[in-house]
Amino acid sequence: MNRPFMCAIGGFALLVAVGDPGAAGADLGRDVAATCANCHGTDGRSRAGVPSLAGKDKGELIRQVRDFRDGKRPSTVMQQLAKGYADTEIEAAAAYFAAQPSR
Repeated sequence: MNRPFMCAIGGFALLVAVGDPGAAGADLGRDVAATCANCHGTDGRSRAGVPSLAGKDKGELIRQVRDFRDGKRPSTVMQQLAKGYADTEIEAAAAYFAAQPSR
């Protein structure tokens, strides 16, 4: 299987495990961010050509994911994954990544 397909499957499986998209539990940001680990690295620190998310501006992360979700940025994998996130999940994950120390 190819990497984008595996990222999509892993992201979907973790989204299902998170449960109700509107639920704002204390660990929601961490749980949603875990769906990004296959491509963006553990805690948002990637090792490959995929951008790291750790330490990035929360507002910018929110805007970028929403742009992917809304089809404003072309990317086959990110568009597909972002469509599965509710605004509360995007905001929680962005806050989590913004709080992580960058390299």
